[in-house]
Formats: sequence, C-alpha cells, structure tokens
Amino acid sequence: MNNFKTVKDDQEAIIPSGGNGNGQSLSLLDGATSFAPTIAPELETQKLVAADKNRHIEERLEAFEDIIDSEIGDTTLARARNIEREVGLRQIFLKFDGGNPTGTQKDRIAFAQAMDAMRRGFDSITTATCGNYGVAVALAASVAGLRCIIYIPETYRTKRIQEIINYGSEIVMVPGDYENAVLVSRKQAEKDEVYDANPGGANTALQLRAYGEIAYEIYDELRDAPAAVAVPVSNGSTLAGIYKGFLSLYRRGKTSRIPRIIAGSSFGKNPIVQAYLKGSPICEDLNPDLIHETPINEPLINWHSVDGNLALDAIRLTGGWADDVSDKSMLSYARLILEREGLSILPASTAGLVAFVERHRKDALPSDRYVIILTGRKT
Repeated sequence: MNNFKTVKDDQEAIIPSGGNGNGQSLSLLDGATSFAPTIAPELETQKLVAADKNRHIEERLEAFEDIIDSEIGDTTLARARNIEREVGLRQIFLKFDGGNPTGTQKDRIAFAQAMDAMRRGFDSITTATCGNYGVAVALAASVAGLRCIIYIPETYRTKRIQEIINYGSEIVMVPGDYENAVLVSRKQAEKDEVYDANPGGANTALQLRAYGEIAYEIYDELRDAPAAVAVPVSNGSTLAGIYKGFLSLYRRGKTSRIPRIIAGSSFGKNPIVQAYLKGSPICEDLNPDLIHETPINEPLINWHSVDGNLALDAIRLTGGWADDVSDKSMLSYARLILEREGLSILPASTAGLVAFVERHRKDALPSDRYVIILTGRKT
C-alpha cells in the first residue's frame, strides 16, 4: 500500500503541520492564473471534436491543432521604452508569454505533448507539478479528451489546484519534494502505460521544439536574432528550447547570429546557475536540505535541473552568462514593469531581466536589441 493522497474535492490541499520539516505547510503562491474563458468561445466546436473519442483520430487531431494554432504561442513582443530609460540601455523588448491560456509558457509543451499522446494512441497523460505546469497539462488533456493524473508534493499547496480539478484531472499528493513527485509520476506512467509528460524524459526533444517556437516568434517580429535573450531558469527546458530554436534559424540562414543566452535564478538555489558561476563542466545536484522555498522563488528553485546540462551548454556556447537573483530584486522589477509598462507579471519571471540589468550596470552592454522573456501573474 502506498502513502499517496488523492484530492477529489474542491478544497485546496493543505497538509497538516510538520509536512516540510519546520512545523508548517508550504504555501505555494505562484501567482499565475488562467484567462476566462481559457479557450476562445468560437473554438467550442473544435473542442468538442478533439475530445470526442467516437470520432476518427485524424479528425480529432485536426481540431486539436486548430486550437493550438489559435490559442498557443504567438505572444506579445513589445519594446519597453520606459524600462530602457530606467536602466539606461536602448532597444529592450519584453516577450510576454503570459498571453497563453493558463498564463505561462508551459502551455506550449503541454499542448504539444497532449497532441503527441493522442497521435500515439494514449488515453491518459501524467506529470508532476508544483502548480503552473499541472494546470497547463490539465487544460491540454481536457481539450484532447485524455484522462490526466497530476502528482504534487504533499508539503505543497497551490492556489492552482482548483483549476486542475476544474479541468477534470485527478490529483495525487506524494511524500517528498518535486523531484520525488517526478519519479513517482514516471514509475506510474510506465506501470500503467500512461503518457509521461514530465520534463527530462523521453519527450525532451518534443518539449525543446515547442519552446523553440519562442525563438521563431521573436525572429518573426525582429527579422533577425537579438544580441541576447534573458530567461528565468529552473529545469532549463525553456532556455534550452529557445537556444535550439535560434540555432536552427541561424543554420538555415534566417538570422545573422545566435543571441547570447542569459539565465537568472534564485540565489544559490539552482544547479545551472551554480555550475556556471563555479565553472563546473556539468550541472551537479545541490543539497536538498539547503533549498528553501518562498512565495517569490518557488517557480525557479530545485536541487536537480533535469535539462540543466543542455541549458548550461547553451549559455556557454553563445557567450552568455548566468547569475543569482534575490527575491527582493525580482519583486522590485515586477513592480517596476507593472508601473512603467503596465504588465502584471510573475515576479520569478524577472530573474533573467535582473541578471541582464546587473551585468549592464557593471559592464555597459553595447547598443543593440535585447529580449526579455516574462510570464503572467494574473489576467
């Protein structure tokens, strides 16, 4: 018998005191929220077709792809003139991936994998999450007509659990941290023949291609690669995917260069940043006991980055850099962007921006075009 707890009602998962070793349950205030309605009403027919298991799979896939084309990606890239004045550097562009249905870039890989699961004949999909990714997978699964099982560390509670439940997904609380939840999800996927949507697994190439679309969208707007792209980093998947996208564009002669990749993450709590700062050839796992979550840094931290080596290579091969970022700085820049540019963003998503600006203040960057990746806080 296992120690898993299944959440089936509409209550937030609040675990009794002692769950995280300090006598309190951990509050996961990740901040992002879905748009309402999540999928545009005019796509209701496509939603019904995609989820209808009585229809031919080709018909379902076509309807699902229509939804992806209409709703996923193609997010706003806008010049941030007020931020430029604030930091003393021209041509800073903000790529706001909060325009995706659930408010983050994770919709890109969630929908890509749900479509892959449909095509390969799976009827169920699973992943581990601490909030945002779980909502994205739950939404994609509901549109695709797939059963969805989301594994969440039992010491976490997230305001996004209700959204996951509303999309018809099953939530299973498991002992330990996020990394253990991933292991449990993978084992159950293999045992029960469920599609494994966890990062760092067999579907890594598909995930990187989905995140590579961010690079293509930037190119569509700028008609060349910028001098640098600054990205908040956790597992490294988004960063590695953006690099792969620009590498493809460069190899095909579409761009004159590959941008420098800049990564920012919570101070001392990310293996990719620590490996870069220490000059380590590969990412090394951090001590889990020294990783402490806060309402600000949680989307960034982990002791094991599943795509860390891919991200580390991208930073080094492009002549980029990575740096630690404090909660205070992330919150400050989130407020600054709200006040100066009118965007309400997830504070953790400013980590790349902070790493970019701090380098500029120490060693002035040349006039050029720079892109900052940001995700949403609320609609």
